[in-house]
Amino acid sequence: MKKKVNPVALSCPVPLEATDRVQLGHGSGGKLSAQLVSRHFLPYFENAALAQLGDASVVAIESGELAVSTDTFVVHPIEFPGGNIGSLSVHGTLNDVAMMGARAVCLTAGFVLEEGLPLVVLDRVIAAMASAAHEAGVPIVAGDTKVVERGKADGVYINTTGLGAMDAGFRPAPARAQAGDAILVSGPIARHGMAIMAAREGLSFESAITSDSACLAPLVDTLRPLGMDVHVLRDPTRGGVASALNEIAVASGVGVEIIDGALPVPSDVHAACELLGLDPLYVANEGVLVAFVAASQAEAALRALRSHPLGAEATRIGNVVAAHARIVALRTALGGTRVVDLLPGDQLPRIC
Repeated sequence: MKKKVNPVALSCPVPLEATDRVQLGHGSGGKLSAQLVSRHFLPYFENAALAQLGDASVVAIESGELAVSTDTFVVHPIEFPGGNIGSLSVHGTLNDVAMMGARAVCLTAGFVLEEGLPLVVLDRVIAAMASAAHEAGVPIVAGDTKVVERGKADGVYINTTGLGAMDAGFRPAPARAQAGDAILVSGPIARHGMAIMAAREGLSFESAITSDSACLAPLVDTLRPLGMDVHVLRDPTRGGVASALNEIAVASGVGVEIIDGALPVPSDVHAACELLGLDPLYVANEGVLVAFVAASQAEAALRALRSHPLGAEATRIGNVVAAHARIVALRTALGGTRVVDLLPGDQLPRIC
């Protein structure tokens, strides 16, 4: 393994919980993010749809229900092994809609462009967006573009909003986890975050780490025949699998236990995390889902996930328990346990 590390760039954003200013850690998906939402946004925007705090909100309309999700992408660098900000913005929003069991019907896109961005780079970003949307069968039907002065953005920021039609017989939601549920992941974790870090810091490894960025809707479709036995779906992006599990444990009021040796971490990602002192449980993913499924359907769910290329390495990583409500615990190889809490700050900022 070779490494080229810029020692100045590998700085850790220290979380300051008692502050009157926005900190980098507020974008982490960890404790500061939760505080930002609960203390500053929810009190002003309070409504029943937003209170669900899912990957997307379910909104009732005359003809049924819609899932609505919006996301803003500020990833740096904007091009990375396995994708760029354009494909990422489509995949990320489509995945949020899919995690609610909805079928996406359209997307919108808003761009903030920095003066001086090479048009050839912009073309690559737009082409990647178009390709990702076409492959998913979901059109981009509206958009907006703004340009800011040089130095006021990192080339391009993108906001995407997705609308999806809800499925009455397939309703995963953050608060539906139950004691006894099996916890599954659809594939190896932590690839996206480490691909971004390697590209950002100029790290070179024996094998290139590529982002897992992908649209998960086809993988979700493999689980539809299991109906209401699929209790929760979540794509563990910012904050990784650990943050996703904590959010579900709190929303459902249950305990979560995962098994250390069951966590699927690719060897090159594991080596990179060890080199940089990072925990892969907290590293972002963009092509992996976490599923909480009734125990009686666990094997059927694994077969379904493995029937699709995106889920070929799906595995069971733990269970939902009645004990230690709202706490995620990891069982170690030595038979002990440790609490897997939300991080106060951010291991890897600007990864989506």
